Amino acid sequence: MRTVAIIQARTGATRLPNKVLSDICGKTMLERVMVRVLRSKITTAIVATTRSSMDDAIVGLCKIKGWASFRGDEEDVLDRFYWAAIVYDADIVVRICADCPLIEPEIINAAIDTFNYHKVDYVSNKLEPSYPLGLDVEVFKFGALKQAFEEDKKYREHVTPYIYKSGKFSLFPLINIINLSQFRWTVDTPEDLEFVRKIYGYFRRDDFTWLQVLELLNKHPEWVDINKNVEQKTV
Repeated sequence: MRTVAIIQARTGATRLPNKVLSDICGKTMLERVMVRVLRSKITTAIVATTRSSMDDAIVGLCKIKGWASFRGDEEDVLDRFYWAAIVYDADIVVRICADCPLIEPEIINAAIDTFNYHKVDYVSNKLEPSYPLGLDVEVFKFGALKQAFEEDKKYREHVTPYIYKSGKFSLFPLINIINLSQFRWTVDTPEDLEFVRKIYGYFRRDDFTWLQVLELLNKHPEWVDINKNVEQKTV
């Protein structure tokens, strides 16, 4: 069973344009994400971007780094994921967003293990939020993606809501022992970018864990205030 991580990335974000290519202590955000995803037990990881000329820079970075990439529809992200999964022969898809530079390999592994153990269509820590926002992982069968691609008429910009809202698929939540969903570790605004730069500026490497980030924030609670007032977009 090929487990393929598909990292969705584009430069045209509304609140923070070009954020996935923003510098975080000497590397782009996309590189920070890819390095961490590649430490998980996925078979391969690809970057799924758009056909827009604005995203030529993303494809160029992928070529320089030797990463696999796919270009698809800019607005219909479900379409983009479906064809990327076909091209890279995915049996199991792991969806990651490129604006999550603190994504945790061990949480990705836990989601994959949970998916395989319970033999469901979809596993995610988004179903019952208990992890910091920005550690979001979704694991689902290609068959579920295919059915969503064929049937979904409403949520195509967001890829997976049809899978977990339609009632047609078996779901299983990945839940942390302690609810830490109050933390915001994703990047959607300048304040978010400032926050993650603080984290990487402290560690100066990519192999720190999310638990080490929690320990660091216990020492620097003022860093949590940097982006605490950012309003999260919802589907």
